[in-house]
Amino acid sequence: MMFLGPLLIALIPGIVIVLVTWWFKKKGFSMFIRLIPGILAVISAFVLFYIGFVNIRGFEGAAYGILALFLIVFSIVSLVIARDKKTVTNQYH
Repeated sequence: MMFLGPLLIALIPGIVIVLVTWWFKKKGFSMFIRLIPGILAVISAFVLFYIGFVNIRGFEGAAYGILALFLIVFSIVSLVIARDKKTVTNQYH
C-alpha cells in the first residue's frame, strides 16, 4: 500500500514525459531534443531522492525515494522511445 501513493503521484508527470517524447519523435525532431524530457526526468528524480534522503528522512523521505524510483522508470521508457530508430519499409514490395 505504501507504493500506491508515490506511484499515483508519479503517473501524471511520467505520462506527460512519455507523451512529449513520443510527440517529439513523431514530429521528427533531432535526437537531442527527443532526449531532453527523459534527461530532465532523471535529474528531477535524483533531486527528489536527495531531498528525501538528506533533508526529510523517515517514512516521508522513503516516499520521496519511491517517487524518484517510479520517475526513473518513466524516464527510462522515455529514453528508449527517444532512441528507437524509425524503421523504413519499402512500399514498393
